[in-house]
Amino acid sequence: MGAVAGLSLLSFLFWLTLPRATTLVSENPTTTAFIERYSKRLESDSTLPPLRWHWATYEDISVHVKRAAVAAEDMEFFSHSGFSHAEIAAAMREAIRDWEAPRGASTITQQTAKNLWLSPSRNPIRKLKEFFLTRRLERALSKSRILEIYLNVAEYGVGIYGVNAAAEHYFGKSASALTEHESAMLAASLPRPTSWNPNSDSPYYLGYVDEIEYRMDQAEFLWQHVEPAHPQ
Repeated sequence: MGAVAGLSLLSFLFWLTLPRATTLVSENPTTTAFIERYSKRLESDSTLPPLRWHWATYEDISVHVKRAAVAAEDMEFFSHSGFSHAEIAAAMREAIRDWEAPRGASTITQQTAKNLWLSPSRNPIRKLKEFFLTRRLERALSKSRILEIYLNVAEYGVGIYGVNAAAEHYFGKSASALTEHESAMLAASLPRPTSWNPNSDSPYYLGYVDEIEYRMDQAEFLWQHVEPAHPQ
């Protein structure tokens, strides 16, 4: 069997065995791969903080949270079909310049697929699964539904999953009541949730909060995408 045929067969097998995204059209996930991983750590380490995870519907998440997440993680989210060619190209240029493996360049949809079903590993098999699952999410769900799921499964600190749990933990309020600045603080924690969060005094973290607020201010087009209850 040739290399191309072998790769095609492997891809087909992956496609058959991977989770279906269509169930997420009307059902919220009851757990995620990352939450399961943390739960297992809790079983063997009683010093870890308890798991915090409280789902918030799209309507119950502040518009500022949605703007901040897109501005911070994936400005092209509402225009791409799951993959950002600009980000991939930028990552490859940096890799060539620095002579190292390219950075993640992951879109919100890719991160959603990874958080729901995969692991933090960067091995090629995991990335191939992520590719197919990203396509499934984009084909099955609206952008608002993908963003809702992403904001509910993302990690915001040790044992803290979802923006509702994060809002309660850091600010003592629900996700619907978060201000623009608070939303930027949570969005800035997404790349490094265990070390960057609203309790952090890292100048790099605080600088990133300022950068996200600037992006939110400049990206006025985001309002028309995130403000309606269910933008398509």
